[in-house]
Amino acid sequence: MGLKKGFNSRGFTLIELLIVIAILAILAAVAFVALDPLTRFRDARDSTRFSDITAILGAIKIHQVDSGGPYAYEISHNASTATGTPFMITGSQNATSTSGCNLSCDVTIASGNCIGLGQLATLGYLGKIPTSTNGTVNWSSESDSTGYYLVLNSNNSVTVGACESENTTEIKITR
Repeated sequence: MGLKKGFNSRGFTLIELLIVIAILAILAAVAFVALDPLTRFRDARDSTRFSDITAILGAIKIHQVDSGGPYAYEISHNASTATGTPFMITGSQNATSTSGCNLSCDVTIASGNCIGLGQLATLGYLGKIPTSTNGTVNWSSESDSTGYYLVLNSNNSVTVGACESENTTEIKITR
């Protein structure tokens, strides 16, 4: 009896603490699986790519309106000779370039089919030529390539697309 007098029974036992920790760990694992962060990151990168191609195509169209009808020289000069052919968009000021144009892409881009749209940034239609976010290819380390492509269609519309997509089959816009 003398030993029980000094015993304090207000704390938790080791077993109770372990049970609470195990329950919290199970709840955290369930939440992690339910949120699926890898898929969310892929969706975010695809969303950024869609936003980038929308900005590029918007800049091309605004430049066309400001020019009174024709596309930028780089598009009308290079892409019109190969209607329906994809060209890798580069940030170069030059109309053509041959470096980094046949990189891995969702569409087939022939070697040397680059189109420099740097003038859109220089003229203020874009803050800068966007570069695709890292998925399977690190575009920012691949010469002057952006990870986006352009096609001048036979009906004189322009298609701009992303060279890679992660959670969708294809990311492209035609106007």
